[in-house]
Amino acid sequence: MPITGPTTGPITAILYDIDGTLVDSNDLHVLAWEQAFARIGATFDRQTIHDQIGKGTDNLVPTLLPDLDDDAVESLGDAHGAIYKDRYLKTAKPFPGAHDLLARSHAAGLRVVLASSASAGELDHYLGLLDAHDLVETTTSSDDVEATKPAPDIFATALKKLGDVDPSEVIVVGDTPYDIEAAGKCGVAAIGLRSGGFPDDMLRDAGAIALYDDVAALLAGYDDSPLAAR
Repeated sequence: MPITGPTTGPITAILYDIDGTLVDSNDLHVLAWEQAFARIGATFDRQTIHDQIGKGTDNLVPTLLPDLDDDAVESLGDAHGAIYKDRYLKTAKPFPGAHDLLARSHAAGLRVVLASSASAGELDHYLGLLDAHDLVETTTSSDDVEATKPAPDIFATALKKLGDVDPSEVIVVGDTPYDIEAAGKCGVAAIGLRSGGFPDDMLRDAGAIALYDDVAALLAGYDDSPLAAR
């Protein structure tokens, strides 16, 4: 059962995260980062890496390797991206109900946005994987911003692309505390999904107004969820 909290006002737009939210890819990113770090002789257990998933390179790498300079951080990010694209991207699968949730949101007249710290290339692949080109109004990726989650840039850019929407009319759906924290910095409420592997207390402490197991659970409870606030 979902854990729910205070609801928002009328919703006109939804910003969906992708990795760990719509697509089952968090563990694949852990493997890609593990192999990228190994190239420079750095070793972390997988849980340590997982705890940083949801951040982009600019925030993930300095958290684990704070002494690296900017060029080294960028190089590691490039290595991760290449490994993920070559070995894992094509194996990533949508979570059951992901397409249907996007379709339900679109059919309800809501403006649907994919707002991710993924690269533009990965995001384009996911759009096809989710069969979502006709369901999504706009997208944002790490290529669009200077700083990734938990910085607010990804969602702030999405709001700018939507135009004259008020943050109180928008809700984020994400799986990491970094999604929820970034949303809060933009004045946007967020639903947390457990599908990314983060514990309830981390999602709650970051400010999630409701928790669901995954997109299928959110779809099943759509009419009673904050997404249905009209």
